Amino acid sequence: MADATLNVGQLGEPSGTKPKRTFSRRNIILYGTLIVIAMYYLLPLYVMVVTSLKGMPEIRLGNIFAPPVEITFEPWAKAWATACTGLNCDGLSRGFWNSVQITIPSVIISIAIASVNGYALANWRFKGADVFFTILIFGAFIPYQVMLYPMVILLREMGIYGTLTGLVIVHTIFGMPILTLLFRNYFTSIPEELFKAARVDGAGFWSIYLKIMLPMSLPIFVVAMILQITGIWNDFLFGVVYTKPDIYPMTVQLNNIVNSVQGVKEYNVNMAATILTGLVPLTVYFISGKLFVRGIAAGAVKG
Repeated sequence: MADATLNVGQLGEPSGTKPKRTFSRRNIILYGTLIVIAMYYLLPLYVMVVTSLKGMPEIRLGNIFAPPVEITFEPWAKAWATACTGLNCDGLSRGFWNSVQITIPSVIISIAIASVNGYALANWRFKGADVFFTILIFGAFIPYQVMLYPMVILLREMGIYGTLTGLVIVHTIFGMPILTLLFRNYFTSIPEELFKAARVDGAGFWSIYLKIMLPMSLPIFVVAMILQITGIWNDFLFGVVYTKPDIYPMTVQLNNIVNSVQGVKEYNVNMAATILTGLVPLTVYFISGKLFVRGIAAGAVKG
């Protein structure tokens, strides 16, 4: 009887770790810090959105944090179709399509070449691979400004300076080092036994790459795609140096709209133009954000 009473008492006692309080000091500090950081980044976006939806009379009242009394999309329409970007007054629409023609081939070509480079450096230890990899890494940290004038001369001699083709080549070259590093590190993290088994079965360089490496590499391709789309779409320096007004990318036209000194400063149009310019990389982040995190966690930045 005593044993039974003892067992019941033992069973009745709570076991395991003590549950944590929801409003503990640690949680208050943690979530408070996260909320402050989120507000720091979201507040400018909020100001841009509400300003872009106001008319100029309401903006002149001075309360930038107040929501619009009367919502208007006229600033968005003007930013897209009729805002003046220098001598032309066709808004950001022309620059958008120029940026599309620059970004798509630059992303595809640079990722295709860099993935093959990373695969070769990770799995095929050819003579001089370490020297080649060192040169690529060194190229990733050379300031762009050092290469501006030599690239102008090179593109001029090739007859493609001031063209979209020339700018595509520039973005492809400058994206190659960091992308090769990412792919090389990712392919290194894939079990070497898969590569050796394929070699034993008689698979060659391209067979292993296309049938084994590519199907396993979706996360790192998403990482590379996001990095390249963001970098190329948001680029201003190369766009203004290597193109001409008729084929300026969207960021250069945005600069021309915002810094225009003619007439009244239309802050609502400027804010709408800024949001329109950033919509493409923002959309890419929203669509493929989970795969981006997976790619980073799966070895994208491992050495």
